[in-house]
Amino acid sequence: LEIDRRVEDLVGRLSIHEKAEQLFNKAPAIERLGIPEYNWWNECLHGVARAGTATVFPQAIGLAATFDEDLMFRIATAISDEGRAKHHYFARNGARGIYMGLTYWSPNINIFRDPRWGRGQETYGEDPYLTGRLAVNFVNGLQGDHPRYLKSIATVKHYAVHSGPEFTRHVDNIFVNDRDLYDTYLPAYKMAVEEANVQSVMCAYNRFRDQPCCGSNLLLGKILRDEFGFSGYVVTDCGAVTDFYGKGYHEVAETPEQAWGWSLATGADLNCEENRAFLENLDSALHVGIINERDINTSISRLFKARFQLGFFDPEELNPYTDIPMSVVGSEEHLDLALEAAEKSMVLLKNDGILPLGKNMKIALIGPNANNFDILIGNYNGDPVKPVTPLDGFREVLQDQMVYTPVSYT
Repeated sequence: LEIDRRVEDLVGRLSIHEKAEQLFNKAPAIERLGIPEYNWWNECLHGVARAGTATVFPQAIGLAATFDEDLMFRIATAISDEGRAKHHYFARNGARGIYMGLTYWSPNINIFRDPRWGRGQETYGEDPYLTGRLAVNFVNGLQGDHPRYLKSIATVKHYAVHSGPEFTRHVDNIFVNDRDLYDTYLPAYKMAVEEANVQSVMCAYNRFRDQPCCGSNLLLGKILRDEFGFSGYVVTDCGAVTDFYGKGYHEVAETPEQAWGWSLATGADLNCEENRAFLENLDSALHVGIINERDINTSISRLFKARFQLGFFDPEELNPYTDIPMSVVGSEEHLDLALEAAEKSMVLLKNDGILPLGKNMKIALIGPNANNFDILIGNYNGDPVKPVTPLDGFREVLQDQMVYTPVSYT
């Protein structure tokens, strides 16, 4: 049957409580129907993250410096190869926890306007057009081109008008005019939807024009679905719905049920957080209309459609992506691609004849980061296969021509 009919059939077999429990990132198994548990949270900002060894590509801000759309597509293809291999390895061994699925909360396409924003490194910089072009290619590489199955699901985030500062993101109420909204903050999302058919969008913590982004009719309904034609599912940033009612945060709702009903009604399908507070009074909330069963049905249908599109309920032999072997993880081909990306990401601002380094030059390497492994890998990262610190690289090439000290003395 067509996927939409299979979704309708499956959803029709679920009780209201079973449906509600599926609308959180840690979705439990429904054993009577043979539905395994699934954790929607996974990351692959610049390589499959937090799931052991993987090919680690340059951080997103470095990838943006390449200005290379084809390279971005090839990188995302390699990432999705490794993600598919890891997912099936985990699933075949009965492991279905966090960071083991195929629904990736990447890329981050916020606009990096203020260099003081510490997470700006996760973005593609300050230019909306460049951000959009790279996002399209990254999404295409992750999601694949099979006529029936999605290779994985990309999630563009954090929608919308989220660009720091980080420490006030749970209380900020952002106002920008329509020109800045449509010329700066929305183009990359529009391109990802219209040109790459991205299947997931993550709504941001902050409010926009008094409404929480995860409860904004303007952002989620009028713009994302009506104007851009988005047909996938929306996931909240983790804890964003709690911010609706949490003391000291947005405080626009009074109870968990009111907050969750609001976000569902405006189109936030998947709530990233624990479900206990939200489901505690589900029956009474449904009875008085704080939560609408129609909204639950809409969201659960979107989420199960995504799982069907990933091939989760089909025999493995029907899905070519299940054949990708674990040998692709950290393969020489992928390491060569990471090296190519690293070389293309480097930007030489000025050279007074110092480069290339001569064979008879004496080089002093100074500073603790020269031998700091953590500096190499950014955040949202996997464990690299063959990490080389600057100190390692200089020593290999320069040998006795180089001296190193972690501390500068004046």
